[in-house]
Amino acid sequence: MSISNLPKLSPKFLLPFPCHFPTAPSKTNPIPFNLPTLQLTQTKTHFGTEKMSSVDASGVGGGNGGGFDQNMLVMRHGDRMDNFLPTWITTAERPWDPPLIDAGKVRAYKVGNEIRTRLGFPIHRVFVSPFLRCIQTASEVISAICSSSDDSFDPTKVKVSIEYGLCEMLSREAIRPEYAPKDGDFRFNISELEAMLPAGTVDHSVERIYQEMPRWEETVLGSRNRYEHIIQALADKYPRENLLLVTHGEGVGTSVSTFKKYVTVYEVNYCAYSHAKRHITFGESGAVNAESFQLLTVPHATGIGFNAANSFADGV
Repeated sequence: MSISNLPKLSPKFLLPFPCHFPTAPSKTNPIPFNLPTLQLTQTKTHFGTEKMSSVDASGVGGGNGGGFDQNMLVMRHGDRMDNFLPTWITTAERPWDPPLIDAGKVRAYKVGNEIRTRLGFPIHRVFVSPFLRCIQTASEVISAICSSSDDSFDPTKVKVSIEYGLCEMLSREAIRPEYAPKDGDFRFNISELEAMLPAGTVDHSVERIYQEMPRWEETVLGSRNRYEHIIQALADKYPRENLLLVTHGEGVGTSVSTFKKYVTVYEVNYCAYSHAKRHITFGESGAVNAESFQLLTVPHATGIGFNAANSFADGV
């Protein structure tokens, strides 16, 4: 099944960018969005061609004097429980951290299988938000990526790490204050979350870019800057590897607006993902030179709706 043929959500679950969930929707009332659709006109050049002598040049792609096309996928989690069973949130111990419904796990596995069989390049490393819905999504996607046609499972194909910088936007636009932790401390048991990921895939040696969670009530702009920074930092840290980042709708929308200027992102479906690529060359002295990332995503092909105001605005 192609990604474009995955089951569509009803209109109330299609997310204009910013991709917020201020309240859990009912069957009759769509999710209210408190902010206008963002139109990006700023020019940000964090991913421009530059010598990155400080980045980690270890990895699996390319070699000294050679080149490597680095692919970056940024994916939203699957179908979350509170958007399909609104009463769940009233009795949940952690109402701000819903799990996936079963259909969300199925969706994640199908998208993971399509990534493995149709994109034409391997995923070497996965980074995932600590929120439960993202951990469960990553588990299904990784299971599909590490599988093969004979139903065998090879955990050496990909390594996964939890990254705080990919977490949900910690603001009232995304999490209702009455459901947020009273002390504003979003706690996660990392060992328990890592145990939910496929055996043999967790890389315990990775040092997180963000050593702690963002503070509660971060601004919308602050969260977008965080997403942009973590995408850049992870890409630069692993220049020889293709990466998959499993995050939230706002993060996926930010990735599109980072890789393509002057766009309006108005829809980020469950398990939708962006795809960007850049060419990297490695000098004899160990220097790493990266071209600009180019957005390869076509509107709606992988679950993201966006309009480009300027067809010449690719690459930042």
